[in-house]
Amino acid sequence: MCDNTSIDDHYHRLDDYIDSLPYKKENLVGILHHAQELFGFLPDKLQLHIAQKLDIPAAKVYGVVSFYSFFTMKPRGKHNANICMGTACFVRGAEKLQKEVEKQMGIKTGQTTDDNLFSLDSLRCVGACGLAPVMLMDGKVYGRIHEPEEVRQVLEKYRPNAIHEARDSKHDL
Repeated sequence: MCDNTSIDDHYHRLDDYIDSLPYKKENLVGILHHAQELFGFLPDKLQLHIAQKLDIPAAKVYGVVSFYSFFTMKPRGKHNANICMGTACFVRGAEKLQKEVEKQMGIKTGQTTDDNLFSLDSLRCVGACGLAPVMLMDGKVYGRIHEPEEVRQVLEKYRPNAIHEARDSKHDL
């Protein structure tokens, strides 16, 4: 979920949104986007709720969710990392970059860390070929990442204790 609102409140907000639409069945993709914004992901129970609300087969909802890559059926991390696997990035070491990010996060591509801080995925091309290989963090492009230390520096920017640790280390001097 994106905030501290209760799950029941999310269901009520989703139902109100669906009820406000003049053409419900024709707006399945929009409804799924709205649901994912509210809940953060689209678990089976939520997909079934949407199917029942629209009076369509659950298989149709699942088919749309599983077809489009922007929908997820698993909780996502607070921060989303993506490794570009387009041709330029791949030729310039994206596979090595991906393995290093997996190692430092302790997960495989397509997974979320146990603390729900990071999710890792790959994508095809982000149009930053001159910066290859490229890693995106929450949509921000980080290019020409070749060394493990560069990966660590990017990830540290997104860790909640990064500011506190830097401040605390100054007191140790």
